[in-house]
Amino acid sequence: MSEVSATPVTLKCKICGGDIVNDYLIGSCVCAHCGNKWSLEELIPDYSEYSNIVSNINKANEALSGNPGIVSLEQARLLFKNAADESSGKVGVIASDLTRISNEGLQRVDQLKIYFKAKGFFEKKNYKGALKEFKKIPGIKDTEELSAQCREFIEKEKKKRIPLAVIVGLILPAVLSIVLKEVAGLPLPAVIPIFLVTSAGVGFLVYRGGVPAVIIEVFSVLCAVPLLIFMILAYGFHVDVFPSAIIAVGLPVALVILFGILAERKS
Repeated sequence: MSEVSATPVTLKCKICGGDIVNDYLIGSCVCAHCGNKWSLEELIPDYSEYSNIVSNINKANEALSGNPGIVSLEQARLLFKNAADESSGKVGVIASDLTRISNEGLQRVDQLKIYFKAKGFFEKKNYKGALKEFKKIPGIKDTEELSAQCREFIEKEKKKRIPLAVIVGLILPAVLSIVLKEVAGLPLPAVIPIFLVTSAGVGFLVYRGGVPAVIIEVFSVLCAVPLLIFMILAYGFHVDVFPSAIIAVGLPVALVILFGILAERKS
């Protein structure tokens, strides 16, 4: 990312009359036609009044060079802010240009903050978080390349979740189907389509990932053991529905409490 600078055309060349391009940050100007160079102090008598502003901008650009950290970013922000405040209090073309340069510097600092935040997500393998941040700063540094890598990793992670989505997609729909059949009294031909639709929907949510997938996975884990116990009792040993449900829910809870008591006694 190049440093913020300005090259406004404000004067005419003394030799050929061509447009003179100023570079306020190095204090020189050059004719766009013949290439002759001058010091801005030679052409603009009051240029020295802006030396502090230019110095702050150059120091800010230096702080942003290389791979700046949080401290350097905050230092650059303060310097750009001071330069913007000072130049905005003056009148004239130079003051206006320096104000614009300072504001562009502040914008650059904000973009770099987002970039390093996204880079942190990327290094921690939080590719969705990284991609969300990279989208805010297109064209900054290597955001396009890293964004493409994020999308590639996200797709790979989704493919790995297919077996999990299939397994988890069966648990909660199975619980719902049993409730509809045994409690609500719906006939099996009506329950089967409901099971298939909900299973597909739940599986798709788990495949996509995110907060809904986490919630579904947690509830599925909590329901998996009671569901298995209920099916063994109700359909394997033909125990009545309500006793089977009570045992299926109560037995895991009782075991958890028992293990907790034993662990506390040992400690």
